[in-house]
Amino acid sequence: MPEMWRKRVGALGAALALTLVAAVPASAAPAGVTTAPGIPTVTGIRLSLPAPSGPLPVGTVPVRLVDRSRPDPWVKGRPYRELMVSVWYPAARAPGRPVSPHLPPLVAADLDATSAPALLGVRPGQVDWAATRTHSRLDAPVRPKTGGYPVVLYSPGYMVPRSLGTLAAEDLASRGYVVVTVDHTYEASAVEFPGGRLERARVRADSTADAMKALDVRVADLRFVLDVVTARHTGLPSRLPSWLSRALDTTRVAAVGFSMGGAATARLMYADHRVKAGVNLDGSLFGEVTERGLDGPFLQLAADRDDPSWETFRKQRRGWKRDLRLAGAEHYSFTDLQALVPRISSGLGTPSEIVGTVDPVRSIAAQRAYVAAFLDLHLKGRETRLFDRPSPAFPEVGFLG
Repeated sequence: MPEMWRKRVGALGAALALTLVAAVPASAAPAGVTTAPGIPTVTGIRLSLPAPSGPLPVGTVPVRLVDRSRPDPWVKGRPYRELMVSVWYPAARAPGRPVSPHLPPLVAADLDATSAPALLGVRPGQVDWAATRTHSRLDAPVRPKTGGYPVVLYSPGYMVPRSLGTLAAEDLASRGYVVVTVDHTYEASAVEFPGGRLERARVRADSTADAMKALDVRVADLRFVLDVVTARHTGLPSRLPSWLSRALDTTRVAAVGFSMGGAATARLMYADHRVKAGVNLDGSLFGEVTERGLDGPFLQLAADRDDPSWETFRKQRRGWKRDLRLAGAEHYSFTDLQALVPRISSGLGTPSEIVGTVDPVRSIAAQRAYVAAFLDLHLKGRETRLFDRPSPAFPEVGFLG
């Protein structure tokens, strides 16, 4: 992994990568036939997520997607690429529908047994990861809207599951967006597929080649997901539920990414003009897009540190641009860990620095406000003064460049 990326990800990413590689070596048997064992009963600390800030109820549905146009880049001999995504959308009220769990059950069990001890210093069973619930109803009917809702693709960090972007996805859905969060199979720490199958990461923690390959794979994954989302316009058979496809306005598409997902967002926007706007959440940037820049609107939010790639990229961007810094934040402040880690630390007396010193409530509120204002401006045409100058409502946010 390049040194700049290693510094950006920090100890948490290194611990996650080393834990996963030790558990599942790259030379292991093809992961496509992996079946998870039974899920143990856990009675530890129960966590909760803050509610979305928008006015609309939220629904969600997990969807398995198969791209038969390319072989899987991580598993030799597999002739297709398989992904899991979650779609979050404005919903009609459906109190009889179950509330979606934050983590799929097998992913929760895997996190408890492997990653959490290394990442957070908690023993297996101390946190009941499977008990956390979102604020979204599974398979709830979509809220009707003439013309449909703008679409946002979300890509998580390197070896990070899509579930840790739930706070961002739910909040945007509650404000009138359809958000598609993507797991990048065999790079994400663990991906649960229908039928009780768990696929774990196969990238090597110390490999620059794997990190650079993962970035290329992510862009291809996101372009495929975008093809699926826009199927009614491209002539491809739809792979989303028909009732959901009808709710999409695919002329208004943006992408948001955390860490490597932010780098992938910039490259996706550079390569695919269907993406009208992009947001990078504390990701270092690499490759041609850094040197050539972008014409479209692009927002960046940084933790409390400098990244040389941002300065280069800023000078080359020709469209609307703002680069912001969140004082007191660390890299993983831009994930659901911002809400969860302080509660774990408080309950167990085990301090963690992976989400910084910023107040978690303030951090989440600021991120939600700026990302939503950016998307509202560029996808919905809603004017805002939030980007004109530092706001007294969010003194933690400073302007760069």
